[in-house]
Parts: sequence; C-alpha cells; structure tokens
Amino acid sequence: MREPTRCHWASLVSSPLYLEYHDKEWGVPAWDDATQFEFLILEGAQAGLSWSTILNKRDGYRAAFAGFDPERIAKFGKRDVARLMKDPGIVRNRLKIESAIGNAKAFLAFQGDFARHLWSFVGGKPLQNNIAEHGKVPATSPESDALSKDLKKRGFRFVGSTIIYAHMQATGMVNDHLTSCFRHKQCKALAKKAA
Repeated sequence: MREPTRCHWASLVSSPLYLEYHDKEWGVPAWDDATQFEFLILEGAQAGLSWSTILNKRDGYRAAFAGFDPERIAKFGKRDVARLMKDPGIVRNRLKIESAIGNAKAFLAFQGDFARHLWSFVGGKPLQNNIAEHGKVPATSPESDALSKDLKKRGFRFVGSTIIYAHMQATGMVNDHLTSCFRHKQCKALAKKAA
C-alpha cells in the first residue's frame, strides 16, 4: 500500500511515534483546557530542541508533571524541582522546569475559560493556511504575537511568539498542513464541523 503524502517535517524523523503524531494529532483543534495546558508545557520544554525529543519524552512528562494536572504542578516546591532535575524522562533544564510550575500557577489564576480565551485570538475557529511549500510555513503570525504578549502579561513564561505559533499549529488553532498533505483537507473538515 502506498504511503500517503505528508508534510515535509513528518518525514525527517524515522519514527512511528512521530508519524502517528503528525497523522492523528498535529493540527486537530483542541477546544479543552487540559490539552491546551499540556501543549503549553511541552512547547515550552521544546524551546531550542527538536520536537521529536519532546515527543519521545512525552510519557516522561506525564509521569513527572502529575499527568499535566495544573493544581498539582502549582504546588511543586524546591524538592520537586530537585527531583525533576534528576529525571531522565524529561528535559532537565531548571528554567524550563520552573516555568512549567509558574505556568501552572498562571493557568490557575486565569479567570474564565482558558481554551476559549486562546481561541479568541484566531476568531474562535482555526485559521486555514493554504501553503504548498515547506519553506513558506511561517514561524510567527500577528495572532501568535498578540497571544504571546497576552500570556506574558499574565505571568506565563517560555511563551514567545515562535513557541506560541508552534502551539497554535499543534492544537489546530491554525491549519499548517501543506496542501499536498493528506491531513490538510481532514483538518479543514474538522474546523468546519466545529464552526
């Protein structure tokens, strides 16, 4: 059976986990707080690293960060930071660990529906880009600039515009599957269903 045409980046790493992530998760609209929070933690951890590194450590993050439960993470103290700095299942970077804890606190301090707030920066529905070439996929957008600024003002860290744009791609707030990729039309259809 012939392999479907995928986004360029999905073929860069020879990993069933990576392909499954591209084929089933990346670009699917995430309307819930839990998924949005998980990706904020993971995208912040990824800064300066490859996404395959984070994807391979995702289960380690789930275990180390209490299943991405913000209430539990927000209670982490110095002992937890010391424990996490020794955990090979995650990226052992003190700033990233401390920012995950701080982001859990900022998330809990948010008044209202967090996911709905994030979606408001794209008008409440996925932006549909129609990009044919890998080199034309943007790293930021006016929407990611505005959302990054908003999150920083609320005390979130590791939320620069590039990280936030990657977050928006991952959580389906923007459909950046290449037009040649079999997932482009599928994610576009998911967006119409939600509208």
